[in-house]
Amino acid sequence: MCHRPVRFVPVFDRCQLPPLTPAIEEPQIHESAQGPRVAPAASRTAQTPRPVPGPRPAAVPRPGRPGPARPAPPAQRAAQATPGPVPAAPAPTAPSVSAAVPQVQLIPASAEGALDAAEEAVDLLLDTGRAPGDILVLTTGDPHPWAAHELSFGEAAYWAQHDAGDDVFYADAAQVQRAAGRPVVVFAANGGAVDALAGSLPVALTRAGALLIVCGDPQQINSVLGAGV
Repeated sequence: MCHRPVRFVPVFDRCQLPPLTPAIEEPQIHESAQGPRVAPAASRTAQTPRPVPGPRPAAVPRPGRPGPARPAPPAQRAAQATPGPVPAAPAPTAPSVSAAVPQVQLIPASAEGALDAAEEAVDLLLDTGRAPGDILVLTTGDPHPWAAHELSFGEAAYWAQHDAGDDVFYADAAQVQRAAGRPVVVFAANGGAVDALAGSLPVALTRAGALLIVCGDPQQINSVLGAGV
């Protein structure tokens, strides 16, 4: 009787048995095929926002661009042109006529001789250095021959010479309100109504900047301007 050969199976130690489920290796995927791996969202760190650059100074050139600096704005140019304080505007010049009370000088004369006395006073003023445009002559009676001559060409031309102020000007005392002030006023009381003298002499005093010369009757003049003149 023939016996089949018996196949012996080796007995392994239970501690040496291989694991029932072999480890399965994770297939490695090449980055070139799938792209770079991205970290999970939880592991990403928040990025700090980039600061917004401020305006570049006008005098600094832009980086990476050779060449001269950009010109400064107009406001900066004005500040650079005038680094120091702006000088104050000059004060207005004072008028030629003084604001102080003028000096009053009385030359005794009759009504007939008041105009001649006024002429002598004008000559003396010019000889002592007064400019012709500084003198205004007023008459209460007959007008000065120069005034009568100039008025023959019309009042417009006559008062134009007054406004020019470059020569001695002769006018009727009744028109003293229209006459402008001058440093020296010569007042000739050569006639006319007493009321006209009383009304025009105080105004003549306001027109005189430095000196008022009155040629006439001292008693009459004192009664108008006050005693002691």
